[in-house]
Amino acid sequence: MSLTRREFLKVSGAGLGAAALGNLGIKTTRRTIEELRIKNAKETTTICPYCGVGCGIIVASEDNGKKVINTEGNPDHPINRGNLCSKGSSLIQIGFVDGKPNPRRLTKPLYRGKGASSWKEISWEEAIEKIAKKIKETRDNHFIKTEKALDKDGNPTDKDVTCNRTEAIASLGGAALDNEECYLLVKLLRALGLVYIDNQARI
Repeated sequence: MSLTRREFLKVSGAGLGAAALGNLGIKTTRRTIEELRIKNAKETTTICPYCGVGCGIIVASEDNGKKVINTEGNPDHPINRGNLCSKGSSLIQIGFVDGKPNPRRLTKPLYRGKGASSWKEISWEEAIEKIAKKIKETRDNHFIKTEKALDKDGNPTDKDVTCNRTEAIASLGGAALDNEECYLLVKLLRALGLVYIDNQARI
């Protein structure tokens, strides 16, 4: 379809005129207005879990918080003032896609035993117990209580010094951990004797 210059100006003028009337509050031909889906929802403020910045989020939910129907930036939050990055904007998709529970969301731990070809669901209690056993076994087998002290030139001496560490376990923290969680995690790791401690946010 080809338009002449005059026809193009007519169509453009009509579109601009309709938009101007709409902005002035004059009713146009559209008679139905959709209700907001968050009209009867309960709004709760929270923090975005994706990184350590701590942007504020407003979560709209129904069924006593069981179903999240909308997430958006909190304009009253001092960090992001309502703005969200691409990860924060898609936060609702962690649990729901198009208003339905996300079928790809894992809600239980998965375990694949030695020699197994597939994963199986296990309880949280069983998963925590397996992790704890592995940590204790590895720490006990590779714990270094003492080592030789070094002289000023860096050479080992006959003097033993207490070090109480293990070099067989490392920890890589996630950027979603907030300040308080990092504090508690590092206290646990230091108590276990870990020396290789790092965070994904630094990489």
